[in-house]
Amino acid sequence: MKNIRFSLLVAVVVLSNVVSAQTLEQGKKFLYYQRYVSAKETLQKVVAANPNNIEAIYWLGQTLLKMKDSAAATDVYQKALTSNGTAPLLLAGIGEIELREGKNADARARFDQAILLTKGKDVSILNAVALANVDAAGGDPVYALEKLNQATQVKNFKSPETYIIMGDAYRKQIDGGGAVTSYQKALTVDPQYAEAKFKIGMVYLTQNNKDYFLPAFADALQLDPNYAPAYYQLYFYWYSRDINKAKDYFEKYVAVADNTPSNEYDRASIKFASHDNDGAIAMSNATLAKLGADAPPKYYRLISHAYLMKGDSVNAKNYIDQYFAKQKPEDFEADDYSYRARVVAKVPGTDSTEAFKDFQLAVDKDTSIENKSKVLKEASELAKNTHNKAYSAQFAGELYALNKNPVNTDLYNWGMANYQAGNFKTADSIFCGLYIPKYPTEIYGYLWCARSKRALDDSINTAGLAIDAYAKLGAVARAMDSTAKATGSADSTKYRPQAREAFFILASYYNDIKKDKQTAIYYLEQVLVVDPTNTTASKYIEILKKPAKQPAAPIKKPGATGGAKPAGQ
Repeated sequence: MKNIRFSLLVAVVVLSNVVSAQTLEQGKKFLYYQRYVSAKETLQKVVAANPNNIEAIYWLGQTLLKMKDSAAATDVYQKALTSNGTAPLLLAGIGEIELREGKNADARARFDQAILLTKGKDVSILNAVALANVDAAGGDPVYALEKLNQATQVKNFKSPETYIIMGDAYRKQIDGGGAVTSYQKALTVDPQYAEAKFKIGMVYLTQNNKDYFLPAFADALQLDPNYAPAYYQLYFYWYSRDINKAKDYFEKYVAVADNTPSNEYDRASIKFASHDNDGAIAMSNATLAKLGADAPPKYYRLISHAYLMKGDSVNAKNYIDQYFAKQKPEDFEADDYSYRARVVAKVPGTDSTEAFKDFQLAVDKDTSIENKSKVLKEASELAKNTHNKAYSAQFAGELYALNKNPVNTDLYNWGMANYQAGNFKTADSIFCGLYIPKYPTEIYGYLWCARSKRALDDSINTAGLAIDAYAKLGAVARAMDSTAKATGSADSTKYRPQAREAFFILASYYNDIKKDKQTAIYYLEQVLVVDPTNTTASKYIEILKKPAKQPAAPIKKPGATGGAKPAGQ
């Protein structure tokens, strides 16, 4: 009887271990599908059933980190370490926590200890150490790649996950080619590994190459129709292009994804994209009422969008302000700031300075040059429409700096924006220091170089700051107009206005400031060379050439020495 009982006990224990293993694998599978709620629930059950299941504890911590609950992940790892202080997986897990806290030296010590304990032969430990260095902002991708390459040399290696993490490490180094190659290697280990195709798509998505990322997402779904992240990316892509296609992908997504509040948000967002603004507002408000303080802040932004589309900028601003008050600072995206700028710009009586500040925040936060340029152009247009010359100059300079292949008009616009804003010193440096050397055969650099320097002087050009520049302008303008002489044609008059301006200003300076009439007359005569009928130049030449009036002889008073004597004497 005892033997029967013992056999039954052994069978129960064995069966329990099998169920536990199956549940652990199920939890890891949920994590693979990015079904974090299901993964968390499943792994918590495994750990509750067996508090010493190190692998389950490790993956539970990883799931919590994916859910952005680092405090809970830390608690899970620290508690487990009190009774399993040398478990390599837990050392890798707590090392990731320390990396996220900026304790890089402590983290490296944990990683090295975990690898040493397994003699560098355990692929799962090498993967965990590399994953920590890829996922944590302060992680070292070079160190991660070193350990991943070490993993591929372990006997009987067959881990597609190693190549996935390797691809992620290359992405962290902004090496798209290395990333794609690594993801492709994962498919050689497991041809059905949908995540590899998905991540190849994500590389091309960052390059905005739809000819590659759309097929890659489709391929991922062909390999595994349950791979929810690919459905979601296709939904997101079509959202602003074809809302009906987007709806179809969204429904396919929710069929294989966890039921989360984010799904309800997307349903409300689809109403907005379908131009049902009232429906989007009603559905969002219902969710806010239901979830209260736990509601995702993005609902406030969605409501703001819907009100703005209805033409109600006041309510739009009210809700976007609530969004900014409730959202975590680290979760703000560049588009949040540019959107708020647009809203502020539309509210009657609102100071546009706040909008300009938000546009600048959007530019500073965005990493895409294309997006930065787009926002700067929008900001520049608002500055132009509101006659804010200071911000026009600021945004023009940033636009020029981002332009990989600027042309003459780009440089001109930057210089003019500063001139109009009264930033004459900057305008001087742009037109005199950049435009003229870059475009020496164009008149605009010489013209605005001279004008910028003149603006830096006082009202009568006492210091003569612009004299050399105006002399150069006059000479260049004459040379450009006189090139026709080489073919026997008459002078061109295209640059007559610039030459005339230069010669008049030079004449004025030499007459009024230097008191040099002859040089003043010379420049007035140059005006007549380019404009023979100019009456103003003729008039002043005549005035300047007139001999100076001699002072009249003093009238001698009677009785003065040498004068006539009074009668009778």
